[in-house]
Amino acid sequence: MLLTPEQLFAQQKAATAAVFGFQAKAFEGAEKLAELHLQLAKTALTEAAETTNALLSVKDAQEFVALQTSLLQPNGEKAAAYGRHVADITLTTSAELGKLVEAQMGDAKAKFDNLVENLAKNAPAGTENVVALAKSGLAAANNAFESAQKAAKQVAEVAESNFQTLTAQATKAPRGKKSA
Repeated sequence: MLLTPEQLFAQQKAATAAVFGFQAKAFEGAEKLAELHLQLAKTALTEAAETTNALLSVKDAQEFVALQTSLLQPNGEKAAAYGRHVADITLTTSAELGKLVEAQMGDAKAKFDNLVENLAKNAPAGTENVVALAKSGLAAANNAFESAQKAAKQVAEVAESNFQTLTAQATKAPRGKKSA
């Protein structure tokens, strides 16, 4: 059972569209990270100018210590916020890429299942056992693939939950020092 040139062209066209869609999502995530980094750099430059001006206007050691203390307090919160933004962009992009891959794998699985069914229908007499074995192997492979997908999703959910917990703890830590 050979594919016609039109079928081959259609498959190639679909594969090309899938690759470009995947690349577009990956680039979108990279673009968001670049925007975040540019915003961070802009904010850092503004804060550096403000800090320099404040340092130049210090009149005594006590004022210097107070300024230094006030500058250090929000750094933990800023780092945690930055980490949350990076994680959010990364997790969102990964989820979108995962959906694209999952869709492509589902499409490939459906086509392969269809191929096996067509081969089974056109199999010569006496090969029923071979066809049954092929179908059984295909079912086992499908179950293994679905189990791997579920496990990967669970790992991603646990990682995201752990990151959220760590971020919450990191955000609380500077506040605890502030009140102490």
